[in-house]
Amino acid sequence: MNNLSISEKAFKLLNGVVCLYKPAGVHLSGCRHSLLLKLTQELNSCGVRSPENRVVISGDTTKELNVKVEPSYADNVLVVGPRYQTQDIKCIWTTHLGKRVSGVCVVGLNKGTKMARNLQNNYPLRTYHLHGRLGIMTKNMHIDGQVVEKGRFDFVRRENMDKLMSTIQASNQKKMFELANVDTQTQTAYDLATKGLIRPESTKNPLIYGIKCISLDLPNFIIEVNVINEYENYLLSLVHEIGLKLRCSATCTAIRCIRYSSFTIQQALLMKHWNLQFVLENMKECNSAYEKMSKLPSFITEQSYFESNQKMTDVQ
Repeated sequence: MNNLSISEKAFKLLNGVVCLYKPAGVHLSGCRHSLLLKLTQELNSCGVRSPENRVVISGDTTKELNVKVEPSYADNVLVVGPRYQTQDIKCIWTTHLGKRVSGVCVVGLNKGTKMARNLQNNYPLRTYHLHGRLGIMTKNMHIDGQVVEKGRFDFVRRENMDKLMSTIQASNQKKMFELANVDTQTQTAYDLATKGLIRPESTKNPLIYGIKCISLDLPNFIIEVNVINEYENYLLSLVHEIGLKLRCSATCTAIRCIRYSSFTIQQALLMKHWNLQFVLENMKECNSAYEKMSKLPSFITEQSYFESNQKMTDVQ
């Protein structure tokens, strides 16, 4: 007979990965706290076990003792606090999104933390939409910074932008082999290219696999970029560099992650939906997507990742 309460059953289901939509202007740690706080509040409100009683024995030891059962204050919610607290749920994110970045954020809960690490070990491709504005330059390369320069932008044409995108992509394709420490004129380079995307050996080197301009409405533009090992300042500097290459100023107005590996922005839960019901439904969908990914030959599990690192250490 199953005597588990509703909250205990729900807590046992919180094992897997969840796709969230991180709003801009909020730190990732703040999003994590908001998610766990909402989950624990709902777990505590949907029925928890009653406080356990304690046995009290009193009376003269030379005579018959009185045995009775009383409520135990050591197990009372008013004394020990709520049954479920934020520290009870393990939570890690697969990639760190900066404060100004919004969009897809994949997190692992409880046993799903191992799944999240496996996703990290595979260096998945991320897709961003970088919104920029020509004719202005700020001190921190973002629109919320102090303006340090203004200039003309009316001479910029779509063909100029497309040509620049092709140049940036071509230079990064050559950089792929350099970061993988492989000569482009060797058989090893050919074998790597036939297997798919070439990942750099280090996680500290950003690498662009594809970049294109999807909108140009002067002075505003939107760049779609497929990249790995990126970070917020790198994406800001990319928009800044595009402005310099076009011989004018440019600053970033927004950064939005629309895809993380096979997880898209359509799957991401908005902050208003960060509750137990939506999280469990989303987790079921994301766990199914993870299972399909894990069956691919190129997918690296946490165990094989450490084994490969150990082999490299032994060789060295």
